[in-house]
Amino acid sequence: MAIIILVLICFICFLHLYILYLEMFAWTTRAPKIFKQIPKELFEPTKTLAANQGLYNGFLAAGLFWCLWIEDVAWQRHVAIFFLSCVAVAGIYGAVTASKRIFFVQALPALITLLLIFVL
Repeated sequence: MAIIILVLICFICFLHLYILYLEMFAWTTRAPKIFKQIPKELFEPTKTLAANQGLYNGFLAAGLFWCLWIEDVAWQRHVAIFFLSCVAVAGIYGAVTASKRIFFVQALPALITLLLIFVL
């Protein structure tokens, strides 16, 4: 894969690791400063739900990280397409149901990377 695609996959991978951190380990400390649309009193009671979401973001990051180490070009491409598609769908769903900002933070980088995979 082209270097730009690999760099974008790394960026998306680290973004999801950061989301994992926020949702699993910093939900009641750091996350309220980032998710300002959520009332502060809801962070403690939703801690378990957020941790569950964080775990799923970790799985997305793990899949993207895995694709970086696959030597077979065809398999690497297929695995990247699968996990980037999962990120894009999650981002689109989040944009529709929670906040439009999620589209730009999560879905758009994945969609751009998918487009580059198919074009390059």
